[in-house]
Amino acid sequence: MIVITTPTGGIGRQVLDNVLDALDAQDGGTAVRVIARDPARLTARARERAEVFQGSHADPGVLGAACEGADQVFWLVPPAPGADSVEGHFRAFTLPLCEVIARQGVARVVAVSSLGRGVAKDAGPITASLAMDDRIAATGVHYRALCPPFLMENLLGQAAALRDTGEFRMAYAADRVLRTCATADIAATAARLLLDGTWTGRADVPLVGPDALTPAGMAEVLSEVLGRPVRVRETTPQEYRASALRFGASEAGAQGLADMASAMDAQDFYGAAEPSTPETAPTSFRRWCEEVLSPAALV
Repeated sequence: MIVITTPTGGIGRQVLDNVLDALDAQDGGTAVRVIARDPARLTARARERAEVFQGSHADPGVLGAACEGADQVFWLVPPAPGADSVEGHFRAFTLPLCEVIARQGVARVVAVSSLGRGVAKDAGPITASLAMDDRIAATGVHYRALCPPFLMENLLGQAAALRDTGEFRMAYAADRVLRTCATADIAATAARLLLDGTWTGRADVPLVGPDALTPAGMAEVLSEVLGRPVRVRETTPQEYRASALRFGASEAGAQGLADMASAMDAQDFYGAAEPSTPETAPTSFRRWCEEVLSPAALV
């Protein structure tokens, strides 16, 4: 039994599709369950193939029911920029999972975390995700933390600006290498682990794409792919915070994002020191721009 959280989100949806594809190809009998706040957002295939539990996976009752008899769980704490506390938001999701593991004997958990273990300090949601890993692993469950750097999909929110102004903003030095990862690679790795019942213990799984691009270098790739000049505009963590507030983030949520940006700049845990991991993150930035961003930016 495999339980998948956030099955309508950007990563969880792809995890679910990959798991179902693999099971269909193998004609496997493994059951799949999903926890969804709004089951109407699931694909028709997902509603037909998976057992659906409606609600939040922060709800102990919903989570416990979905995990009854489960062997593997895909875990992702959804972003909540409006939360009163970044750490409190992660804790509110993680503690019910730890209780379910202890009570119901889930064997393995695959979770989306972040690069930066042992390096990232006071980094908002990154620090909170690393603390989540420690809480879950302390239960003794077999645990894999998927650890990507900067997600390429973060740029999708600026597709309209790329189209209209030829500019994207980055709270990071334009001339400093920023390692990246596509969510498709996270989902593919998660699915492989969920379908493998042999791994044990705790381990981080880095997902670092093949490029060593700076934001300025990303702008050059975008210019070539989109066929128009693209430039990057550096912003400060304070400007990032103000922008988040304008878009409805809470004071705590906006400050957490600013703290993350400051830590990324000062501690460089998403930078050049990380080697690429082609076995887990093969997608190049150019390929992602051609296949994902270009259609969105040209609409």
